[in-house]
Amino acid sequence: MSDGGPLSDGGVSALLARCTFPPAGSAVDCAVSGGPDSLALLVLAVEAGLAVTAWHVDHGLRPESAGEAALVVRTAAELGAAAHRVEAPVADGPNLEARARDARRDVLPPGVLTGHTADDQAETVLMNLLRGSGVPGAAGIGEPERRPLLALRRSETRALCAARALTPAHDPMNDDPRFFRNRVRHEVLPLLAEVSGRDPVPILARHAELAREAVGLLAGLVADVDATDVKALTLLPDDLVRLALRAWLTDRAAGLPPDSASVDRVLEVARGDRRAAEVVGGHRVERSAGRLIYRSR
Repeated sequence: MSDGGPLSDGGVSALLARCTFPPAGSAVDCAVSGGPDSLALLVLAVEAGLAVTAWHVDHGLRPESAGEAALVVRTAAELGAAAHRVEAPVADGPNLEARARDARRDVLPPGVLTGHTADDQAETVLMNLLRGSGVPGAAGIGEPERRPLLALRRSETRALCAARALTPAHDPMNDDPRFFRNRVRHEVLPLLAEVSGRDPVPILARHAELAREAVGLLAGLVADVDATDVKALTLLPDDLVRLALRAWLTDRAAGLPPDSASVDRVLEVARGDRRAAEVVGGHRVERSAGRLIYRSR
């Protein structure tokens, strides 16, 4: 994994060699906010010979959002890609990140590609560990098949935009210390680099790969378990039930691993010790007619 810096010799070809795009000619949808990572995703997807449609979601949180949508549509047209702008209004307030993520998930097409990089992966690993998300959380960002830039660094996406004379949009929310990810990005990771004397991003990204292998092995232990069937769960020890419930909750939350406390609360519901439980994201799991039911907010 490169540590980033100016665009290396070989330019786009060198970056593409480290990406995981589908075969040339495939039709793909790309989520493009207008930031450097998503613009780099758009450029690289086109360079990979894909039939690309860019999707821009406008939450209406800032007056600049209309200009960012225009940037995405214009850039896509210049690259020969299609583009769609979708409105998904979200009001400012508590749980803004989670609510905006849910809103995007509701309007973006299934399988949409995103511009997450190795830096995003490192941040996610730390955040999940601090949330108590266990081994699945240590595996980092879910659905890696939708994240073709995971081996690239954020500095490289910026360098690519500069090389293509693209001026990415800057979202001031990415600097807002109200948000957990921003403090991990701007405070925790730099401090880890200072204390350890090395760049922690490649180490954390590699840890995510190893944890993902472990998750795959653990998933095999409960592959045939219906986590919503309370009677079936009574036949299993708590450790295996937790594995099954964690996988079920992660799937329902679009790849966001639940914290251990949420899993334990749902286990109590499955065991009949409580009727319902709140889980990650403010959602709810209830027991009814021998089944566990997931209720979205």
